[in-house]
Amino acid sequence: MGSKGKGGRGHFQPGATGMMKQVQQLQERMLQAQQELAEETVSVSVGGGAVAVVMTGQQEVRTVTVDPAAVNPAEVDMLQDLIVAAMNEALAKSRELAEKKMAPLSGALSIPGLI
Repeated sequence: MGSKGKGGRGHFQPGATGMMKQVQQLQERMLQAQQELAEETVSVSVGGGAVAVVMTGQQEVRTVTVDPAAVNPAEVDMLQDLIVAAMNEALAKSRELAEKKMAPLSGALSIPGLI
């Protein structure tokens, strides 16, 4: 028994070519946005400037700067806490940047779970 009716193999539904083009354009725009996120950075400073972190939009740490005045052997715990706080704040800002950059793309196609 052959499949001669609708939906047979090798037959595109009307508009399928247009949808494929739309998906390809979306993929290209997503790649461009990811490349831009790799270059864009966010900067945070905590503890009155004692610790600063620069991170890319892809959550890659570029720099961690510690003010020499914050390096007190008797207060290592505080310095460690400042570094953790700076890293977490940088991650939050980086994720926010990525969400802003990717949000227009996630609504381009209404396919649940695509992004």
